[in-house]
Amino acid sequence: MKAAKVISPGDLQIMDVQKPEIANQDEVLVKVKAVGICGSDIHIFHGTSPVATYPRVIGHEVVGEVVEKGTDVNKLEIGDHIILDPVIGCGTCYNCSVGRPNVCSYLQVRGVHVDGGYQEYVVLPQNAVHKIPKDLSWEEAILIEPFTIAAQIASRGEVTARDTVFIMGAGPAGLCAAQVVKKIGAKCIISDLVDSRLELAKQLGVDMTINPSRDSVDEIIMKETDELGVNVVIDAVCIPSTFEQAVKLAASGGRVVLLGFTDQPSKIAQLEITKKELDIKGSRLHSNKFPEVIEWFANGEINVKPLISNVYPFSDIEKAIEEVENNPIDIYKVILKFD
Repeated sequence: MKAAKVISPGDLQIMDVQKPEIANQDEVLVKVKAVGICGSDIHIFHGTSPVATYPRVIGHEVVGEVVEKGTDVNKLEIGDHIILDPVIGCGTCYNCSVGRPNVCSYLQVRGVHVDGGYQEYVVLPQNAVHKIPKDLSWEEAILIEPFTIAAQIASRGEVTARDTVFIMGAGPAGLCAAQVVKKIGAKCIISDLVDSRLELAKQLGVDMTINPSRDSVDEIIMKETDELGVNVVIDAVCIPSTFEQAVKLAASGGRVVLLGFTDQPSKIAQLEITKKELDIKGSRLHSNKFPEVIEWFANGEINVKPLISNVYPFSDIEKAIEEVENNPIDIYKVILKFD
């Protein structure tokens, strides 16, 4: 069978590998139907991921069909459609014991630390997959995983219907987070330097958009909040200056949620955090968000079609990655489909 493996940074090869077989009776053999290309996959390809190991079959946004199952599998049947949960917690450390496997002391992520789904078949333990509705297209189902990230962001920000939320950045993460924020019932403001992204944000229900190249973000936010600031700031731009601005624009008692992996320091005085008693929170992956997000998709509560930029056959993976790299402004989600 075919698999796409990053041998080392910059060296991506589609190669013939042996089809995997069930080794433990709690496992299922999945025929992969589609995979999504995420920004983290691109970072692994280029060697800019701070956490990936090599060589690696990449891919953590994976949907497929169960074609074989072990005798101990009791939650799935042959023919079921599933989505991969890429988070692997040890199950015994403190964080796992309190329901936070996404920050497990020994965390592994499929497609990052262990082989992922850019291959025709994959064997997975039944607790690593979730059943999805068969009437959901493979392309739409791919977006479930990114929306678990968005659900985690909203959870970390403790977003409620009473809040005003400001999202910095209308890329894929920001737009997914915006839909979750609006689903909760909060007011949502989003900023970006690209007007086409802001137009899409409006289509997805955002209340207000700001282009920092033309308008003063600080002035608009303070005017909209009677000079109080916003209850939740989500930094999906992830550079030192946006972290600094997020702390400045957060209201007293507010929450700042950070998504970035940059190691560049920001200049932030403790005074702003202490006097407003801010909560500064990171958000990584997800903690048990698949069931609720799958329900949203099953009920048609999330609009994902505008986020699907293009679909390629798996054999055209290099062409697909090239499109993602060459059109970062216009691309949201590119999907690879298997025959």
